[in-house]
Amino acid sequence: MRKTRLLSMCAILIIALFISSCKKDFPPTCNCDQSQLVASASVFASGLNNPRGLKFGPDGNLYIAEGGIGGTNSSAGLCDQVVPPIGPYTGSTTGARILKISKSGAITTVADNLPSSQTNPGQGSLVSGVGDIAFIGNTLYGVLAGAGCSHGVPTIPNGVVKVLPNKKWDLIADLSSFQKSNPVANPEPDDFEPDGTWYSMQSEGGDLYAVEPNHGEIDKIDRWGHISRVSDISASQGHIVPTSMVFHNGDIYFGNLSTFPITGNSNVYKLSHNGTISIVASGFSMVTGIAFDAVGGLYVLESTTNNPFPTPGTGDVVRIDPSGARATLVSGLSVPTAMTFGPDNKLYISNLGYGAPPGAGEIWKVEITCAKQTKKAS
Repeated sequence: MRKTRLLSMCAILIIALFISSCKKDFPPTCNCDQSQLVASASVFASGLNNPRGLKFGPDGNLYIAEGGIGGTNSSAGLCDQVVPPIGPYTGSTTGARILKISKSGAITTVADNLPSSQTNPGQGSLVSGVGDIAFIGNTLYGVLAGAGCSHGVPTIPNGVVKVLPNKKWDLIADLSSFQKSNPVANPEPDDFEPDGTWYSMQSEGGDLYAVEPNHGEIDKIDRWGHISRVSDISASQGHIVPTSMVFHNGDIYFGNLSTFPITGNSNVYKLSHNGTISIVASGFSMVTGIAFDAVGGLYVLESTTNNPFPTPGTGDVVRIDPSGARATLVSGLSVPTAMTFGPDNKLYISNLGYGAPPGAGEIWKVEITCAKQTKKAS
């Protein structure tokens, strides 16, 4: 009798916790069928220089990593260069920033004079600087993607920086050296970046985890700068160019760009605790962001859906319901590079993050509502 009552009380408590979570956070997907979801997008911030990764801080404000404005310094003859036609790069030690955007949309700089570089002008001068950011407690970190000698910045390696007061920063981990000392199993010789091009970074359990697309790896960096290999993706998957990464239910999920032709060759993968990599969703084009909502819906950001080359205005966001049903919620994006959910349950997207003129970058805010509130079948 007491056992039955205890089980009943536990069941009631679990249901109550789920309901209270929905009421507290108001995610529209709690009581809405996928077909009833409606997304409304607006520009939250503009005037940015190639915006990349974005995270909400413990203060409730949005923080943005910028690719920056590149530079003109060449390191030809000093070190191995990125092979043509992508290379050689040119760069600067001061072209990128990390920004804070308040709830009202006011933009301030929290770290500046960060390195930024650009590809060969014949390739459209695509710019890289700070790839992404993440918090451990109240401390903000950034991962550099546009530094290193092969990017025209011989005095600063690609690595992880800790943001200090007064817009200053300190390099705590040298990822350029780590990659050179710990090569992956299957690098691509015709598309090789000696210093890497770090794209996504997340914090989990007091450590940082970063994805490097060109070599194909995920590495862990602790707060003291110690680096260790989590997964050599190239060893089992080849040159798939992994990009965005998130943690969900203890596992790592990541998307990839794949190789040309673009359309339909990108996937979402799961890296399990035992190190195995499996495809959980396929048929996408140039995945540059993934996220999960409060009820387990998977959101996939496609940089472009046009074949064979990226085309502005063809990026979108697709939601995959836990049942497997898909729906395109956002369209018309131009070279979007990252996305995240805010504490307000709205989706924030970095738009015009590659190949755009200085100041053209934007952050889109997407409100997702339910056109008709209907209780989902259990």
